[in-house]
Amino acid sequence: MLLKDYLTVRQVSKELGLSEYRIRQLIREKQIKAVKIRYWKVKREDLEKFIKSRSNL
Repeated sequence: MLLKDYLTVRQVSKELGLSEYRIRQLIREKQIKAVKIRYWKVKREDLEKFIKSRSNL
């Protein structure tokens, strides 16, 4: 496991255009899969899955 494969809550919030608070809510609600490695981290592939699940494509 390499930390470079993970995004911080701040990075995810910037990428999605949502607040850091909202990202933490989505993590708590288990809508975005994350692990706690000192701070919450989201794997890029899990973020992509979340985005695809929310799109109408």
